[in-house]
Amino acid sequence: MTDEALQPVVEQAIEWMVRLRSGRSDAATEAAFHDWLADAPAHARTWQELQRRLGEPYERVRGAPASLREPLLQPSHGRRDVLRGLVGLGLFGGGLWLAARSDHGQALLADLRTGTGQRLERTLADGSRLSLNAGSAVDLDFSPGQRLLRLRQGALVVQVAADATRPFIVRTAQGDSRALGTRFLVEQQADSTRVVVLEHAVRVSQPSGEQLDLQAGQAAELHQARIQRLDGDQRYRADWQQGQLSVLDEPLQSVIDALRPYHRGLLRVAPEVRGLRVQGVFPLDDSQRTLKALVETLPLKVEPYGPWLTLIGPRG
Repeated sequence: MTDEALQPVVEQAIEWMVRLRSGRSDAATEAAFHDWLADAPAHARTWQELQRRLGEPYERVRGAPASLREPLLQPSHGRRDVLRGLVGLGLFGGGLWLAARSDHGQALLADLRTGTGQRLERTLADGSRLSLNAGSAVDLDFSPGQRLLRLRQGALVVQVAADATRPFIVRTAQGDSRALGTRFLVEQQADSTRVVVLEHAVRVSQPSGEQLDLQAGQAAELHQARIQRLDGDQRYRADWQQGQLSVLDEPLQSVIDALRPYHRGLLRVAPEVRGLRVQGVFPLDDSQRTLKALVETLPLKVEPYGPWLTLIGPRG
């Protein structure tokens, strides 16, 4: 399996392991677990691999210090506590250990995370309001000196609560976005970060010292060594909060990339059609309907190969 497909299945298997070994599982939990195993061949394969790697060494948990043992046995703890406990006990092996150290693994360990087709609304400890798009992950680091969100993958919108003593910063792989009393969007893309100011202002900056102030409606992309201001009002990019994908003359590849967090299975786009221009408003929560709409308006064909792979190519 590829990393793209493996990561969420590994996460689910680990969660089931923790629930079943917590000592608090009942008949309903075990029945739900067997349903999950039977739901897809990948579930059973991943479960067997996890047990092979963790089965016998897991018994060492009984002799481990309580500070390390307890997070493993408490299903109410977050994913990060559980997985860090496993790592600390040396229970990861091979691919699972490497995955935990990768970008995907860091997302797996995040404080807040959303899966396929799932959006999350959360009020933070300071009263700020956080929205996570599907397929997103973020770590929270609030201290007396600052309020820091580390966006590991995906996109978020935050309505920042006023606090004169602590700046509010969203950090990505390419730099920081500092709120200047605002509501704004940050999206971690493959090699850049998109920042869109929905209300008031934001200051984007990079470790090199380069910075740029953005006002409501303005946007920028942070690259590894430069900040690029984007043209036009980009606030429509936050329409995913309402379950909509708004597209204003963008290539098909970008549209499919935005649809991926809402589509179960892999989407592959043929090189010949990636640059086709798209415009419209599409439903995110019904990816099949969106694909059908694209076929009706563009010279495309969509070929599903079971639930795991869909190929998008030129018609005829």
